[in-house]
Amino acid sequence: MNADVIVIGAGIVGAACAHELARSGLSVLVLDAGLGGATQAGMGHLVVMDDNPAELTLSHESLKIWHDWAPRMNADCAFSTCGTLWLAANDAEMAVAEDKRRGLQAHGIACELLDTGALAAAEPVLRTGLAGALKVSGDSVVYAPSAARWLLAQAPRAVAFEAAEVASIEGTRVRLADGGWRSAGAVLLAAGIEARRLCPDLPIRPKKGHLAITDRYPGAVHHQLVELGYISNAHHNDGTSVAFNVQPRPTGQLLIGSSRQFDTTDPAVEAPMLARMLARALDYLPALAGLNAVRTWTGFRAATPDGLPIIGRHPRQPGLWLAVGHEGLGVTTAPATARLLAAQLTGAALPFDAAPFGIQRFPAAA
Repeated sequence: MNADVIVIGAGIVGAACAHELARSGLSVLVLDAGLGGATQAGMGHLVVMDDNPAELTLSHESLKIWHDWAPRMNADCAFSTCGTLWLAANDAEMAVAEDKRRGLQAHGIACELLDTGALAAAEPVLRTGLAGALKVSGDSVVYAPSAARWLLAQAPRAVAFEAAEVASIEGTRVRLADGGWRSAGAVLLAAGIEARRLCPDLPIRPKKGHLAITDRYPGAVHHQLVELGYISNAHHNDGTSVAFNVQPRPTGQLLIGSSRQFDTTDPAVEAPMLARMLARALDYLPALAGLNAVRTWTGFRAATPDGLPIIGRHPRQPGLWLAVGHEGLGVTTAPATARLLAAQLTGAALPFDAAPFGIQRFPAAA
């Protein structure tokens, strides 16, 4: 046996799970094909989301862990507590912001409403006429590829790593593309959208997203800026959508999102979709028109039908565990995903209710 647990996938979810499993005293072997994935492509926004109680629990518990990790993380992880401003374009959206404030504060999450004047003072480059915003102070950003490497390197017990493509999972053994075999007491599949290839019954589908990043303009924007309409757009189950989402990177660059397209795995940057996304960004942040974009790219989120990840044991494949389907919240929710998965696998007390994340909620897959 090569390890107590084999983790397939070294993105942020796989790395966090490997870290937590090693913290639980298990020997861990991580296998990764080096395909990049959502961790390499995403924004690295650490955000409390509250569309439903399960999502709020997973993201809130994760943010606590991220803030615990932050003082120990390497500088290249680029952790920054910039906070999020949820922007209200009109009075109706300001009412949504007020509801969101009440809900978050009821769970002890620091946030406050900003009126038009306070918003203009906080972010002068935003267009005039916005009704206000909800500021969530503890939301942060991180450079996820470096954070994933840090998690593997800083595990309390050494984590073995192999750059290898997994061809199939057979019980608690995995066959590599080169014909080799690795075995363990358990196998954890945490390979994002690539997980479908190894476990075709998983109810996940790709959501393509476009991103752009500017040259360095230090101090241009101070908070992660997200329109309140992002919440509804993020959970559309069909079609295409865009929403305003701009992140200030510690380098002084601005990272611009976001877009969603279903059921395509074509990595090409599509000019019409990119133009639509940038037009939305310019509507909120007209000053972007004078900035220089230095790179555009795409990535793929692995989405489940209900927007929640799948965390736990596979009911029909003994020895196989799952941590997949995190959509656009994988970076945020990786720490609490790892705590929950490790507790399930080792038989420890669960940190919170696992039922909302079980694959059993999808009868066709269970």
